[in-house]
Amino acid sequence: VNSNNVTPFVYEQRRKRRIRKQIQKRGICDQVVLNAMLNVPRHLFMRADMTSSSYHDQAAPIDCQQTISQPYIVALMTELLELESQSNVLEIGTGSGYQTAVLAEIVDKVYTVEIIQKLA
Repeated sequence: VNSNNVTPFVYEQRRKRRIRKQIQKRGICDQVVLNAMLNVPRHLFMRADMTSSSYHDQAAPIDCQQTISQPYIVALMTELLELESQSNVLEIGTGSGYQTAVLAEIVDKVYTVEIIQKLA
């Protein structure tokens, strides 16, 4: 999604359209997962110099030589968990916090651990 010269409304519509296209065309069909992916703005979890590629379906670097997973992989991992709203999740390796935010859209509690101090 290119944010140059577009209104916030147009940006949001493009962002959601791109996410739907990326994950639905590859078989993600759990509506709860799709809604979580649509509700969490990935660009808020990216480095400032990477926000223009926030909605490309690729991993991207974050601090400390770590990466934020591509949207499809986040959706796939989340769908495979077969979560229910009353589930509790332990996530090891918080990283950017993007996966954590997606999980928090679905379940009651997410516990997350990050060993890299700068990312914690």
